[in-house]
Amino acid sequence: MSKRLSEKKIAVLATDGVEQIELERPCTALNQAGAEVHLVSLKAVSIQGVHHDQMGDKFEVDKTIDEVSAEDYDGLVLPGGVFNPDALRMNETAVDFVRDFFKQGKPVAAICHGPWLLAEADVLQGRSVTSWPSIKTDLINAGAKWVNKKCVCDNGLVTSRRPDDLDAFCEKMVEEFAEGVHEEQSA
Repeated sequence: MSKRLSEKKIAVLATDGVEQIELERPCTALNQAGAEVHLVSLKAVSIQGVHHDQMGDKFEVDKTIDEVSAEDYDGLVLPGGVFNPDALRMNETAVDFVRDFFKQGKPVAAICHGPWLLAEADVLQGRSVTSWPSIKTDLINAGAKWVNKKCVCDNGLVTSRRPDDLDAFCEKMVEEFAEGVHEEQSA
């Protein structure tokens, strides 16, 4: 794979309860494309991954949310899992971090339940997105146009529904991160 992202630094925002495959596969794709990837979380040391409702592996955290700024990164990944985005959207600093990527026009990729955080950040107005079906109404209520496709891209915002969509998600995510800054996204 080419090193399309060799000059890029990407934040992956996650906490305990992250769906493990939705964390690992995007990180692998980003690393293979040459990006510097930082796992950013609410707490230092490590976070607990899950395989749906079963415990998975622990992942070492690179930076806490209090140590970073959207200005430090070229793009943002929001993996799913039910508990992960639900905890993140309750943290004002994490929500502001996400919102700042939109203010700066930087690409963002969110899968499964990850778009829940986008609703909390109030960045979905008029945007076409997809997600895990159970949060469809929340995204529509936040102003999104929800579509049932494996991968949707709207001006630098890449969304996918579930782990089965990871191939398309990772491919489009790398493409958008390589392209870089878009026109300022309303946030």
